[in-house]
Amino acid sequence: MLHLGLGSFHRAHQAVYLQRLIDAGDTRWSISGANIRPDMAEVVAALEAQSGRYTLETVSPAGEYRYEEISAIREVLPWEPSLAKVIVRGAAPSTRIVSFTVTEAGYYLDDKGRLDLSFPDLAADVERARRGESGETEGKGVTIYGAVCAILRARRATNAGPLTLLNCDNLRHNGDRFRAGLLEFIELAGDADLLAWVKANTRCPNAMVDRITPRPPPELRARVKAATGRDDAAAITGESFIQWVIEDDFAAGRPDWGRVGVQLVESVQPYEEAKIRILNATHSCVAWAGTLVGLGFIHEGTHDAAIRKMAYDYVTDDVIPCLTPSPIDLAAYRDVVLDRFGNPAIRDTNQRVAADGFSKIPGFIAPTVRERLAAGQPIESVAMLPALFLAFLQRWHRGTLPYVYQDQGMDEAMAHAICDAADPVVALCSDVGLWGDIAGDQRLIDAVRRANERVARFVQAASGHRP
Repeated sequence: MLHLGLGSFHRAHQAVYLQRLIDAGDTRWSISGANIRPDMAEVVAALEAQSGRYTLETVSPAGEYRYEEISAIREVLPWEPSLAKVIVRGAAPSTRIVSFTVTEAGYYLDDKGRLDLSFPDLAADVERARRGESGETEGKGVTIYGAVCAILRARRATNAGPLTLLNCDNLRHNGDRFRAGLLEFIELAGDADLLAWVKANTRCPNAMVDRITPRPPPELRARVKAATGRDDAAAITGESFIQWVIEDDFAAGRPDWGRVGVQLVESVQPYEEAKIRILNATHSCVAWAGTLVGLGFIHEGTHDAAIRKMAYDYVTDDVIPCLTPSPIDLAAYRDVVLDRFGNPAIRDTNQRVAADGFSKIPGFIAPTVRERLAAGQPIESVAMLPALFLAFLQRWHRGTLPYVYQDQGMDEAMAHAICDAADPVVALCSDVGLWGDIAGDQRLIDAVRRANERVARFVQAASGHRP
């Protein structure tokens, strides 16, 4: 397997499942890891120096720590602008799966699921693909489509055989949407032969991934050394919970993941919907609310009675009715999620989880609003989430957030315009990029306006209780 995106999540999730299989005696598969952008240079260098080995620390909600060495990544490909080594590895006949971890914004999709060529990186990649080039030029980053297109072009040229392209991220229907974006990208690049080959020789199964994996804190290295004796410059930490659900649709074989707890299913949709709406949206709710009242960590907000009630009511009142019936016990899942968020040892920051709101509202929150409105049902509880985000965004607008806010999907001028509008609630609720076909719906505006007043009261009450 070639994995693109050597961040903490991949190393705490997909690599761990493969390690379990290797430990069980099945050594047929290994991972080559690479980044397609010059991110995390120090971590990649440390992994390279350690031959891909690193330590994973996991912590249960009860405070039980475990340490294990992961050696499933057998090759680390350092970043360089042409991505030449990445393309060679992806085009090798022995490579049967190319997997990747992409943020929601990294798909560059508009509200209709089409590629949005207003993004300079994407437009530059299409032009490079038209010219038959790959890699970075003129300081432009490489998109997942540009990297995968270059790999597939090389693979077709050498007759290396079919390939599975496996998403490992939070985008809903990720395999289907990535495949549609990739085929559109190749079409825009004008390569009809490659387009036909990709349609016939690749599979893109949908998948759902789950494990809370915060940014490694500065003290982790010392903690790992004290526990294991290893001085590990690439150590990572995460919660003990782990889940991976994949549609069993592979082009050229796959590891025997079912032996080690991966759920291989016909349809990932009910698992995906529960995770995205209950876990991901609730995570954002806690992060935005916690930030507004001066908290730094997710577990602090989860243990705040008012914030926990917002999260609980959102799931109970609006999400569970939308997702019923389900093969999952949704109420039990809600409670497990809140238990996980409350784990004080994880120390997951509000800054990390609050990021990318302009991608998370349309992906995580708007579907519940849309379905409740279509059924003629109230949206009082789910409306708290956009109201929290608006209050959060207004702090960003004024420069009073306690940290740097990162949002790949945000047009800064447009975000400032929402906050500067005569009625910011109307401006936020009328944004088509956020809400699609329900943008400007008076029921949405009215519910968010009422929620906005509740958020103001929540912040005011909290300020009276905290120094």
